[in-house]
This record gives sequence, C-alpha cells and structure tokens, in this order.
Amino acid sequence: MRAKILGGLIVVILTVLGWCGINYYQALTSPAVGQKAIVEIAKGDTFAAITQKLLAQNINIKPLWFKVIAYQQKVINRLKPGEYELMPGLSSSQILAQFAEGKSIRYSVTFPEGWSLKEILHTLAKTPNLEQTLANVPVSELSAKLGMTEKNPEGWLFPDTYYFEKHNTDLSILMRAHAKMQEVLNDEWQQKAQDLPYKTPYEALVMASIVEKETGAKVERPLIAGVFIRRLTKGILLQTDPTVIYGMGDNYKGNIRASDLTGKTPYNTYVIAGLPPTPIAMPGSDAIHAALHPEKGDSLYFVAKGDGSHQFSATLEAHNQAVNVYQKHRR
Repeated sequence: MRAKILGGLIVVILTVLGWCGINYYQALTSPAVGQKAIVEIAKGDTFAAITQKLLAQNINIKPLWFKVIAYQQKVINRLKPGEYELMPGLSSSQILAQFAEGKSIRYSVTFPEGWSLKEILHTLAKTPNLEQTLANVPVSELSAKLGMTEKNPEGWLFPDTYYFEKHNTDLSILMRAHAKMQEVLNDEWQQKAQDLPYKTPYEALVMASIVEKETGAKVERPLIAGVFIRRLTKGILLQTDPTVIYGMGDNYKGNIRASDLTGKTPYNTYVIAGLPPTPIAMPGSDAIHAALHPEKGDSLYFVAKGDGSHQFSATLEAHNQAVNVYQKHRR
C-alpha cells in the first residue's frame, strides 16, 4: 500500500514538475507582445506595479512566471525607469532584458548653428516630453544654473542634436550643450594659430559667433575671420551688420536703417571699437575653428555677391567698386 501511495506521489510530482517546466519554457520563449505598446516605468515602481502596467497594455505575460524569469535572469531589482516601446513578438525574457538595459524611447531636439539663446529657449519650451523648469527663470539666473562665470549664456551652447528620454529637463539639455561648447572651444584654443588678438577663449567665441552669422559657407569662414582679425589688429571698426541686428533686439524688422548704424548700442560695431561684449549667436565647430585659424591675406573688406558668396577687397576703393557691382548693380 505504501509503495502504491509513494508511487502515486512520484507520478503527481513528476506531472507537476513537467507542467511547470512546460509553462516556464512557454513563458520564457513565447511571444508576449501582440501589438506595439508603450509602457512607462516610473521611478520607484515596484516589480508588481510594472507587471500590472504590462497587463493593462494587454501584454500576454504570466505574473508568476514573469517574476520567476526575472529572478532567474537576476534583473528583478534592476529594471530601469523610462518610457519603453515594446515591439510585436517580444517574449517575457526579452521584455525584461529591455527594461534592465534601459533601452527606452529617445527623443531629440536640434539647435542649428547660428541660433541665439532666445531661439533655443523658445524651442525647448515647445519640445514635447521634456520637463519644463526654466519657464520663469531670468537669463541672469540661467548662467548660475549652468555653472558659468559669465552673466550671459549667449554663445555658450553648442549647436547640435541632443537626445533625451521622457521627463528629462530642459536644463539638462542646456547643461549638455554648455559642456560640449566648453570642450570644443578648449580643444580649438589649445591648437590655435599664433599671433591672434584674443586674450581669452571667450573673445575667440565672440569672434566665432560673428563669423557664423556672416556666412554659411564653410570655405569662406577662415577668409571672413581673417578680415575681422586684421581689422582688430589695425584698430579698424569691424562694421558687421549681424552685431547691429543683435543689438537692435526685437526692434529689428528685417531691415537696417541708416539711423541704426549710428545708434550707440554695445553691439553696434559701426560705432564701438573692438569686439561686442558677448557672442551674438551659437557658433558651430567650423566657425570656431575659423576664428582660431584665420586665412592669411591683406583683405579688409567683403561684400555679399548675392549668390551666397562674398567679394573680398584689400582697399576701400576696391571695396566700393565691389559694392557698386554686387549691391547697387552699377559697373
């Protein structure tokens, strides 16, 4: 009798173990995601809470086996917060691996070369999935938040595409852009050409911002930097329109009047000598390199040809003639 009972128990145990093994294998390998789903793991979510979020999205997981697999893969306490896109065909094991690796959805925001701080802040304020923390922060306080010694962050944000996860802050993007600009400027400063009129990397950044706004043609940037550096060295006013426009602020409506060229703002280089007090835009790598590696030559003037390029001149007489040809269309 005892042998029969023992035999029966063994059969039951083996049956249960077989059933468990089959169910575990199915849970481990069978597709759990039928249709693409977005699941967000919040900071502090328990494993049970994560499981419920999956079930609420009709993810076909078995809670018991899902937890067993998590223990078996040693990830039960390593699931990272984030917003995840689960693609059709993923198994429970693959879902857990994605959560543990933190392969969450990434968004992006792009700052083009030549943008101003105002344009960047406006874009960040409209960027979805980004936590807004700077809405009421004055520019004077923004510098401190970025850890800057300069009072104005203009020019100190590197133009690039920045990727972020949901709930990252606008400030975190700016901090990355500021760190990137510091890195690029420092690297270029270490390799700068000799006999430049800059006392600090910041002055080079100011010049780079002017070069950035003067031309979008990479090949012309060292030429334009050379013109401005020679003018600085000779004590000639820079007389560059982009600085005038920047100084006009919201008063600029698309045209520069004669009175604007005589109005004394800190950025009117038709009136003030030397560089303006701050950058006027966010320069890219090419403009920074040009400001620190200007083209040698004797040109002191340039005028837009109307095709995106410029005519360079060494004398005022030659420049005036070029203005007649390309601006006034007189020969």
